[in-house]
Amino acid sequence: MQIPFYQIDAFTDKAFGGNPAAVCILEDWLEDHTLQNIAVENNLAETAFLIKTPLSDCDYSLRWFTPGCEVDLCGHATLAAAKVLFDHYEKSAKALSFSSRSGPLHVMRYGDKLELDFPVDPNIRRIDALPAGAVEALGKAPDVIMLGVRDHLLVYKDQTTVTALKPDFHALKAVGHNGFVATALGDDPAIDFVSRCFFPSFNINEDPVTGSAHCLSGPYWSAILGKKTLRARQISDRVGDLWLRLEGERIHIAGYAQDVIKGFFYI
Repeated sequence: MQIPFYQIDAFTDKAFGGNPAAVCILEDWLEDHTLQNIAVENNLAETAFLIKTPLSDCDYSLRWFTPGCEVDLCGHATLAAAKVLFDHYEKSAKALSFSSRSGPLHVMRYGDKLELDFPVDPNIRRIDALPAGAVEALGKAPDVIMLGVRDHLLVYKDQTTVTALKPDFHALKAVGHNGFVATALGDDPAIDFVSRCFFPSFNINEDPVTGSAHCLSGPYWSAILGKKTLRARQISDRVGDLWLRLEGERIHIAGYAQDVIKGFFYI
């Protein structure tokens, strides 16, 4: 079997930046273990699988796999999937819709910039403490701790502190929780806030750029700063830029994406 395969760098306008995601276009769903094996073979944070669904309310069905498991929501791989479709399969389209484990998702095209329409994390709340062992694994206690459906949001005093974090990922994985998003106000006046994202429980120690994490961090900083539009930067080694817009229970997450590899998967 020959499967069209693309690798896209998401949330960047140049190759070798942002977050790389694999995109595979399928005619029918393969067995879950096969999808998982493909994700392991790709050895990227996420592999997105797409099937066209012309008789559905959505244009495509979309699933995401890390090297460790299937996940409920992924921003950068959705951006990558939309980039592939707009460039190679749906060249005249201005918007696309996807059915997913997190409900219908939409992506709009505005020139070279793509904008995700995602749900705001519905369970954002402040908590007093992290699970046992998490602070030691992170190396620095945050000033504020927020908890969402999938992740902990760790608010630190400044960008320098976030940059300096050197987590013990083995210890952090043993804590047994999904994700830890470290964030602070940006040093650059053009950047509202920065973040780094750690997901060792998904076999991703540090994710380069994480769209879905901004479903939690975006609403938090929107409330703190009193702004509905925000500029965010994920300060991993690869760096990624995101433009955010809050509208009720939805968050619009925009960014650029760059093609880097095109070929076929043979199984």
